[in-house]
Amino acid sequence: MKARTVLFDELGGPEVLYLADVEIGDPGPGEVRVRIDAFGLNRGEVLLRTGRYYYDAVLPGSRLGTEAAGVVEAVGPGVTDYAEGDAVSIVAKPNDDGMSVHGVHADRAIVAAKRLIRRPEHMDAVTGAALWVPAFTSYGALVEVGRLGPGDVVVITAASSSVGLAAIQLAAHLGATPIAVTRTGAKTDRLLTAGAAQVITADDGDLVKHVHASTGDRGARLVFDSVAGPGLPDLAAAVAPDGLLIVYGSLDGRPTPLPMRWPINVYGYAVFHLFADEERLRRAETFIADGLRAGALTPVIDRTFDLTDIVEAHRYMESNTQVGKIVVTVQH
Repeated sequence: MKARTVLFDELGGPEVLYLADVEIGDPGPGEVRVRIDAFGLNRGEVLLRTGRYYYDAVLPGSRLGTEAAGVVEAVGPGVTDYAEGDAVSIVAKPNDDGMSVHGVHADRAIVAAKRLIRRPEHMDAVTGAALWVPAFTSYGALVEVGRLGPGDVVVITAASSSVGLAAIQLAAHLGATPIAVTRTGAKTDRLLTAGAAQVITADDGDLVKHVHASTGDRGARLVFDSVAGPGLPDLAAAVAPDGLLIVYGSLDGRPTPLPMRWPINVYGYAVFHLFADEERLRRAETFIADGLRAGALTPVIDRTFDLTDIVEAHRYMESNTQVGKIVVTVQH
């Protein structure tokens, strides 16, 4: 069986992407074949495509993608938890050899059964492709690592991203105070609507001043940052004594110096921290499912594209004008 798959043969802009029919065959031991109905875009795909990710693309014929939603078409030997016809979401898990080899941006994909999450009957494919990675990332960092609770102040950079919005919702759900940081004021109203208690414009240059003014000059107990780069030491000044600076990305791309404002706790977070422990993962799935049912955790979908418009979808992501998740839908 062949799958219409997003590939690229060289590093570069969105124009290097193309669709090709790739032979995928039948699932092997511990694997399933999923008919993919929608998949979410993440900044990591842009970084891999441009040669700035934490591992290199396998060229030519590199794939893309870590999260999707669809329906199980076939199961391989040894798979007992899933059956043909099951609605599922796909997420990245440790030891997957990376999306360059096992990317799921396609109309079908063979994936390890351990990568699946059963999709509730009420959840459509677009939601199923947009929910889990942002929710897992924000939950794992803020709850499992940061122990965020009622009354805490958390500063969230790149707040209009899908992870940033999930973090805002999660913080508000827990009774904490989320302060959103965005580069310009263009997205302020949408961030306030999403649940931010306050929005700070980073380009104003007074981020630390605003945080201290909002916290009685104490600072935030948690700062959740995906930008890093040379501005990180300044951002560290917004952390309260005994607080925690959690860095989960490097959108800036430039070297990141270690903050030298002692004492400070700095934690480099990756979502695989959550997946490495079954008990943590179980707590995360329960928390997110409960929040979804309560209406407190709902993925924000900025725009959807068809699979045939994958180049335009990537161009739109690189425009940095979106608020929330970009999802690509697949017609069968």
